Amino acid sequence: MMNKKILLTGGAGFIGHHFVDYILKNTSYDIVTIDRLDYSGNLNRLHEVTNQLNRTELRRVKTIFHDLKAPLNSQISKSIGDNISYIVHMAAGSHVDRSIENPLEFVMDNVVGTVNILDYARTCKNLERFIYFSTDEIFGPAPEGIKYKENDRYNSTNPYSASKAGGEELVVAYENTYGLPCYITHTMNVFGERQHPEKFIPMCISKIQNNKEVTIHSNPEKTKAGSRHYIHAKDVADAVWFLMNYDSSKLVSDDFGGAKCHKFNIVGSEEIDNLALAQIIANSQNKELKYEMVDFHTARPGHDLRYALDGTKMEQMGWKPSSVKNRLEEVVNWTINNDRWLFNKI
Repeated sequence: MMNKKILLTGGAGFIGHHFVDYILKNTSYDIVTIDRLDYSGNLNRLHEVTNQLNRTELRRVKTIFHDLKAPLNSQISKSIGDNISYIVHMAAGSHVDRSIENPLEFVMDNVVGTVNILDYARTCKNLERFIYFSTDEIFGPAPEGIKYKENDRYNSTNPYSASKAGGEELVVAYENTYGLPCYITHTMNVFGERQHPEKFIPMCISKIQNNKEVTIHSNPEKTKAGSRHYIHAKDVADAVWFLMNYDSSKLVSDDFGGAKCHKFNIVGSEEIDNLALAQIIANSQNKELKYEMVDFHTARPGHDLRYALDGTKMEQMGWKPSSVKNRLEEVVNWTINNDRWLFNKI
């Protein structure tokens, strides 16, 4: 009997390679990854999670180089092979600052690229689920006390989040128009091993280790740091696997006027502000935290002080994340011992 097969876009990306690692360690599924290897994709990530595999296990993984701005032609389809059971679409332009500099590039990546993989999905005769990986940023800033639910309104504050919202709407349209079985997930502020060094947590680790000042974005009065529900990439991979195996007949319809396509918030265990986060990182290194509070409005145009998602739906379904503080300490220790990733020496 043939193993089930997953097609993963963005497999050399930060979250994508953690998903590959999870599938190889916890399932018997085969996995095909598509990646164009730009600034966010790095084959060394995949190499590190596969270099302990024997020859037989290595046959479960295949990487294809392709830019999803172009349709998947017959040659690419042949390379992917038949019997795709799941498509997990993680590939995306994801850096907010880059989207502000070049909005059209993000429309091509996140809207056109999504159409192209959706069109390919329609040709998969045995497809059980298409999972679109979206972001908390589509909802925009969250006022204090507010946590956005899966179907709350969009309020994009930068081209990146607008392009991801556009991708979401296309996924919903393909389920309603063509009957493609789709899920949409929203995640926020994922961290973990092998993250790009420009991201906040690896940047904190580096600056604290070298006794440099950490910039903490805050309100204009510089009295309150920005906050997020941070979540480890391993927990995100676990949540996606949970959804792949969940009995969809148990889901209560949350559609509007007969429209379909379930959405799910994948949320970290607790909200934590960036000053407290930096302090945890400093404590893990037995270092003093030196920091400066900076008004996020002037320092980071297009960014928001607080994002927040309501994770009740996934919790009621039976999934919970691990402790963010425990995960943070693990990542700090791993990163210090593998500083080739911290300083981008790979």
